[in-house]
Amino acid sequence: MNIKFDIEGGNFSSAGLASSEVKRLLKQLNIDIKTIKRLVVAMYEAEVNIVAHAYQGEADVEINEDHIKVVFTDHGPGIDDIDLAMQKGYSTASEQVREMGFGAGMGLPNIKSHADKLNITSEVGKGTRVEIICYLNA
Repeated sequence: MNIKFDIEGGNFSSAGLASSEVKRLLKQLNIDIKTIKRLVVAMYEAEVNIVAHAYQGEADVEINEDHIKVVFTDHGPGIDDIDLAMQKGYSTASEQVREMGFGAGMGLPNIKSHADKLNITSEVGKGTRVEIICYLNA
């Protein structure tokens, strides 16, 4: 099963819509609640990153028999140093984003801690691709 969601950069009122919809669907499919929670936390963090940092993006969700893969791609500034961005507390969020309660520098570390596999690629000036895999019954 494949589902695609568009994510609008700068629209914080829509952040979390994709993860909420996937959560609802996975509950209907009787997926283990621990797996749902892990995936939804990772998805939410990736959505917020797109909203906070990119102009636009999308989430492509692929539900398989043994795993769920979500690929987030965005059109934004890209990440100059992925290793640095993975450090807890490191943030490039604007002051405006921080005033709204986002941008604490925990997004990528939280994704990593909730995913079974995480792959991030980015090109400065072009955008970022975040691939999250959660295994079912892991």
